[in-house]
Amino acid sequence: MTESMTVFATTECTDSLLPVVGAGLPVPLVTGGSVPYANLDYAASAPALRAVAEHLATALPYYASVHRGAGYASQVSTALLENSRLCIGRFLGAREDDLVVFTRNTTDALNLLAHCVPQGGSVLYLDIEHHANLLPWQRRGDVVLEAAPTLRETLADVEAALAATPTALLAVTGASNVTGQLLPFKQLAKIAHRYGTRIAVDAAQLAPHRRVSLTESGIDYLALSGHKLYAPYGAGVLVGRRDWLDAAPAYLAGGGAVREVGITETDWATGPARHEGGTPNVLGAAALARACEELATVGGKALAEHEEALRQRLLAGLAQLPEVSILQIWEPDDAAEAAATTATTPTGPKTEYSPHTDSDPAPSKSDSKSDSDSDSIGVVSFTIAGYHAGWVAAYLSAEHGIGVRDGRFCAHPLLNKLGLAGDGAIRASFGVGSTSADADRLITALRTLLSEGASWKYELVDGRYTPVNDPRPIPDFAGPRSSVSSPCQAD
Repeated sequence: MTESMTVFATTECTDSLLPVVGAGLPVPLVTGGSVPYANLDYAASAPALRAVAEHLATALPYYASVHRGAGYASQVSTALLENSRLCIGRFLGAREDDLVVFTRNTTDALNLLAHCVPQGGSVLYLDIEHHANLLPWQRRGDVVLEAAPTLRETLADVEAALAATPTALLAVTGASNVTGQLLPFKQLAKIAHRYGTRIAVDAAQLAPHRRVSLTESGIDYLALSGHKLYAPYGAGVLVGRRDWLDAAPAYLAGGGAVREVGITETDWATGPARHEGGTPNVLGAAALARACEELATVGGKALAEHEEALRQRLLAGLAQLPEVSILQIWEPDDAAEAAATTATTPTGPKTEYSPHTDSDPAPSKSDSKSDSDSDSIGVVSFTIAGYHAGWVAAYLSAEHGIGVRDGRFCAHPLLNKLGLAGDGAIRASFGVGSTSADADRLITALRTLLSEGASWKYELVDGRYTPVNDPRPIPDFAGPRSSVSSPCQAD
């Protein structure tokens, strides 16, 4: 066995869990020919499950405007929308009186929640968040808490902050989109509730990789995106307690969000309709519901084991490359120990914002010491000494047909905290369509780069590295290659 293959013998081969659209997609190389695309960018946007695409193909001929149409297709579409809402609520363990509000994505959902926080209520959030769970609170002037060097210290700081100041909401990520590390959201929910504070979880990265139940965990609000959950059709959800949502002004003022409209005043609807003004994305909702159904058949344990096998395989290969450094917010052992510890600080002052009712179920006796059997989802971010992250990403795509993410991952404060304000990092991420061959190809490509160098030249164009005189054609359906760049180039 050659040296380049020894790393691959450390774990058994791992197959995909569910079929996804685009598996085996041939992509051209700058050096000629093509290879099957190795998609290691699930954390940015996941491909559609094949079952989701088939479901939409069946539903599309029946598409029509919902709720107020007498036509048969309208009745079918209305049933599809509302049954999708119920399906998503079941998948997420929503309580009986929780609302499932359709949004565009996680960012939209968390902005909706920010809109619904009672007037005068303060929100506490961490500096390690994705911008979706940071900018809505920053814009409100809420309180940001710097994550401590260890997770144990961070949890203690969260508790101290809640004990010191009446707080309406604690907003945290369920899993970091940069490091993949999980936060102990069940424990955080208990801490928050101890001080009369509600908790919102950004589950954009959590929900596709771990099963989460609002009822069992005590989470008050949860936001996620369909495009992360194998349903990239423009829908997301905010799921959570009704009272704040019913009390807040309509998020979108428009048709469907009202009971009666006069010249000078309006009687607004309650429930999900209050914040779903305009024609809803019926097909996006149906796609998201179908993805939830498919993931439910796999089960949380199988999802976690599949990802952990791939993550460990990749980490073992990267460990043999001395130039590579892995990003971590906290050391893994510290994270596991902190998640297994229950805080015992005495109860502090209560605010007027009751986090739950007497009818809520008690914490499940089956709750493990941590919120998951693994401390991380299938995300590995790293840097390579002497190489710009964007350059490496361009090389992997152009010469090996591998898709990764590079930059600062819409988490600038966290990357700054990790000392990567300039070049950013490289992120590989797995999902249900990932296989051990994907991890092996990345390791081989990086080994080739470090031992032999690149076969092509790359240049910086509009802030992004690209192959010089890139010969790879863009399919006709997409139109000419775009030169439009992000306003935040290092994202």
